[in-house]
Amino acid sequence: MIAQPEKSDDPMIWSCLLALAFGAACSIRLATPASPYFDEVHYIPAAKAWLENGAWLNREHPPLGKYIIAAGIALFGDNALGWRIFSVLAGVVTLFAAMRAIWYASLSRFAVISYGVLLGTGFLLFVHSRIAMLDIFMLAFFAVALWQFSGAVRKPEQGRRRLAIAGIALGLSMGSKWNVALAAMLPGIAFLIARLSAGRRRLLTSQRGIPVPGVSLAEAAIWLGLLPLTVYWLTYWPAYNAPENPLLPGGFTGLHETMLAMQSSVKQPHTYQSVWSEWLLNIRAIWYLYDPVDGAQRGVLLIGNPLTALLAIPAMLWAFWAGITQRRWDALAIAVMFTISLGMWAFADKPVQFYYHYLLPSMFLFAALALALDEFWKRDLRWIAVLALLGATAMFAWFYPILSAAPLDGKMAFQQWMWLDSWR
Repeated sequence: MIAQPEKSDDPMIWSCLLALAFGAACSIRLATPASPYFDEVHYIPAAKAWLENGAWLNREHPPLGKYIIAAGIALFGDNALGWRIFSVLAGVVTLFAAMRAIWYASLSRFAVISYGVLLGTGFLLFVHSRIAMLDIFMLAFFAVALWQFSGAVRKPEQGRRRLAIAGIALGLSMGSKWNVALAAMLPGIAFLIARLSAGRRRLLTSQRGIPVPGVSLAEAAIWLGLLPLTVYWLTYWPAYNAPENPLLPGGFTGLHETMLAMQSSVKQPHTYQSVWSEWLLNIRAIWYLYDPVDGAQRGVLLIGNPLTALLAIPAMLWAFWAGITQRRWDALAIAVMFTISLGMWAFADKPVQFYYHYLLPSMFLFAALALALDEFWKRDLRWIAVLALLGATAMFAWFYPILSAAPLDGKMAFQQWMWLDSWR
């Protein structure tokens, strides 16, 4: 972590404005299509079942995301707005919280602004902020956890409160979807490694030394270990009261064995399945929607921004290099989180995988690119950084019609965006 400057250039206003602009862009045609599409067909019925009679459906995933969708239905009705409204809110929270995390990690105003632009125009966050799926809630809570953890390191006088909030957010993130499970362990592991490096004689009880002076390792284990697990368990509380086949006392471990078996049992090939190397190279897309609906031909394509998804690869390599050779701990942390969150899919017992599993790793990918662009900015090569951000925004604007279910000019209109056959 870089030392705190005497005068802070905290871009809080920029963070708020970019998050609000992102939310506004997501809100356009939010209720289109008016019927469930893609994986909404699984999660919306499960959410409605909670509301109607407390039935526990879609047991292969944790329940919190479905509670949140149910809350939207309860507040705004059983319609497209009710299904998706909290996804937009979660997307806004994700962008804002991620920008705050980068600020506390780097203390670079330009890196924060760049990250907001890159993450907001990176396609993946945008598409998932407009659909009633579980991934966006997982990401929002995890971004909050990273914000609070990095804030605790930067402002140790607030460390205990921020670590507690981080722990709660980690539990809620896991309670939304399991994809974050390994990444959720990293704040606690980072605290342990930092405290070990401080060489304290009373390792468990000493409150001195990095990363958060005033908080002992034993206490941190509560905030970043025990508390997340407790919160995660509490997200299943309604399942104990389900009218049919409720979760029985003592059955929590067995439930997870069943959930793991359900995740690994899907082996039938799927048209849109892909693997992690294809996600990295941005060569395999998913059409969430391409049909004549609501009076027009419309499409929703999940793919990475063709410019920044590839520019970010050398940026991630630089992040590794800078982290190791220059002790850029912000860059190294991003590189490690990217490696863990992506690398798990090379070993996960899930035979059929999809590009949307790249949502979490992409958050770190764009963070690495933001730090790399900040280096160009500091070295008076500002035109490179500005050109990259303008290019990212222009690419987002070009693809916007097939990211946002805009009316298209006929059934074959999609071809103008299909630069690779594998995107079809």
